[in-house]
Amino acid sequence: MVAPRLPAFDFARLPGVTPEHLQVQEAIRAFVEGEIQPNADAWDEAGTFPRELYRKAGDVGLLGLGWPAEFGGTPVDHVAKLLSSIELSRGGIGGVTASLGSHSIMLWPVIAGARDAVRREVVPQILSGEKIGALAITEPSGGSDVAQLKTRATRVAGGWSLSGSKMFITSGVRADWLLVAARTGGPGAGGVSLFLVDGGAKGLTRTPLKKIGWWASDTAALYFDEVFVPDERLVGEVDRGFRLVMQNFNGERMTMAAGGLGYAMTCVEDALDWARERRAFGQRLVDHQVVRQKLVRMIDEVLPVQAWVLQLAQRLDAGESPAGDLALAKNHAARLMRDCADGAVQILGGAGFLRGSRIERAWRDCKVYMIGGGAEEVMNDLAAKQLGLL
Repeated sequence: MVAPRLPAFDFARLPGVTPEHLQVQEAIRAFVEGEIQPNADAWDEAGTFPRELYRKAGDVGLLGLGWPAEFGGTPVDHVAKLLSSIELSRGGIGGVTASLGSHSIMLWPVIAGARDAVRREVVPQILSGEKIGALAITEPSGGSDVAQLKTRATRVAGGWSLSGSKMFITSGVRADWLLVAARTGGPGAGGVSLFLVDGGAKGLTRTPLKKIGWWASDTAALYFDEVFVPDERLVGEVDRGFRLVMQNFNGERMTMAAGGLGYAMTCVEDALDWARERRAFGQRLVDHQVVRQKLVRMIDEVLPVQAWVLQLAQRLDAGESPAGDLALAKNHAARLMRDCADGAVQILGGAGFLRGSRIERAWRDCKVYMIGGGAEEVMNDLAAKQLGLL
């Protein structure tokens, strides 16, 4: 049974949230409660979820939120996307959320830089859920330092030959389209290009990875052995792909911050629901001062982050690019998720240590929010530069 929502977490009370935003939120909530939450435990234990879920997400418009209508998307602002990301995280199974959203970090460079015929072939397929898209940048030799990647593409007749490896690729096993960053020029950011690789390409092999959390997420190591990529699948200009990748990062960090916040809200609500029902020493847990104060402290930590991420979404809608603030918000939301998950497990006691609840999954999943989208230390360094400390 799903715990009731706390009125304190209602976005409708915050400035700038419109009825249209709330309609998007309600639609995603209905999808999550109908399609994801009832299956979350089984999918997590299985380490996967049905591919059909992508089609269902496409049918309700989830995959197309924020994308151009000409490709089958539904243009919405960043506030609507924020509320959508929060609702998805409230399903309590981060692996599904991450995999369903893997296209969100690979489609923008395709739309911005691919040839028109390629865009019109690939983008509608992904937004409808017919095909799955993934971004392949991180490598075994390094993650956050994208400019130092080693996978190389060399010119051959009619296209490019791609060789190298990628690591920690979300949707890497099932992806039908992979946007791959490879070195085509000299060292550093100036020698990186992007290529759209068919998931069935000869010379591509994939190895699924087992993880601490996000069990249901399809995460893979990819190996490219002279994979041929036709000329028309070059995305953007040669040696100038790094710029297209960088434009992805603000959106990715906003999504990570929203996910951490949504998970934290869920942990508080589920812990409160338990504390209202569970009895110890002759009274409900919530009637014990030490327990209700713990819950209040958790709420006290959630509310400022809720207001902060909403403000950042509104700044993005106003045309700003607050990279430093987004880096800090992503870090803060990850720590918030960690602290609320830990506090919620403590309130549930032994029940919190058992597998099969949103709280338990949050406790396992929280670490990836401190690493994915840029490790906490890298985000702090980025914030230092963006906010004028150096």
